[in-house]
Amino acid sequence: MTPYQPDSLPLEGLDYGKLITSVGKANAALAEYSGLLQGIVNPAVMLSPLTNQEAVLSSKIEGTQATMEEVLEHEAGEAFDEHKNADIQEILNYRHALMVAQGYLQEGRSITLNLLLQLHQILLDSVRGQSKEPGSFRKEQNWIGFAGCSMEQASFVPPSPLRLADHLDAWQHYVSGDDFDVLAQAAIMHAQFELLHPFKDGNGRIGRLLIPLFLYAKGRLPSPMFYLSGYLESHRDEYYARLGRISAEGDWDGWIAFFLDAIIEQAGSNVKRVRQIMALYESTKKQVLELTHSQHTSRLVDTLFDRPIFRVSDFCERSGINRQTLHYLLRALLQPAGPLTILREGAGSRPSIYAFPALLNICEGKEVLPMVKE
Repeated sequence: MTPYQPDSLPLEGLDYGKLITSVGKANAALAEYSGLLQGIVNPAVMLSPLTNQEAVLSSKIEGTQATMEEVLEHEAGEAFDEHKNADIQEILNYRHALMVAQGYLQEGRSITLNLLLQLHQILLDSVRGQSKEPGSFRKEQNWIGFAGCSMEQASFVPPSPLRLADHLDAWQHYVSGDDFDVLAQAAIMHAQFELLHPFKDGNGRIGRLLIPLFLYAKGRLPSPMFYLSGYLESHRDEYYARLGRISAEGDWDGWIAFFLDAIIEQAGSNVKRVRQIMALYESTKKQVLELTHSQHTSRLVDTLFDRPIFRVSDFCERSGINRQTLHYLLRALLQPAGPLTILREGAGSRPSIYAFPALLNICEGKEVLPMVKE
């Protein structure tokens, strides 16, 4: 099989008539979600668990098995086996890369190849793939197929490394420019990156990371908090099949239609989830004030939403509330009518780990029911 020759961007020959309805629906769905984000005073805090869930789901597509709760438990000091710790570290790296990229774009910069290299370096730090040239574009021919297959047996062979720099420059030029529709452009941007497969490892995660960053850089979101990995993970087979049809058949129309459908469905899901989080934030603030009558109510609630699984020492540091006061407040919040539960009782020098289950349930898409404590 010969290396893939990418189509020039912007694309020619798209069936705009076929795509126009989906384009309109996707733009309307994203606009509703964007408007909702604009009404949140501190989205970085309130929606922090959604960012954690995105890191989990994007990494899950690549084979990691850790859950969001396990990631938060790890950060709260829970011990896991070596394999689980490796999965968790990949997820933490993804989250770190997303935060770094957001800070980069908030300074008014554009998405560049240098940014990709920086994100790749973070993504592969101290995890599997760390030997595959983190922070560097590939200099060798690679291919995709079953384990141990030859290039002739491969299902897909990305472009030659001898032409990769030119293709990446063209990709960067396309990303910085405009096309007939921003959301369709996001679809094309993502697929072209995946087909270039510019890294020896980590291409899928970088490519998915680019979707919210691109929409934020184009001014379609007030913050880069629109994550498609939930939809792509649940439609994984079709996701890869649609990408495959671009290289095999040139079916860009089918890919763009699939991507726009993903935006429509994920935007609707995100709107519902963010509204649930906003409602929970207000009800929790009222609940905490009634239980504690504390001047620290806002700090307590913000810290709970920022990280809904925690130990006291970490909570003290992030909230700025002293330990003695915090112990009193947490006891109040552990009452049967309170929002907290103990995930793991302390023993000896090992501290207790607390959880805020209502928020975890929303982020994981579980039905939110009143919590009953024994």
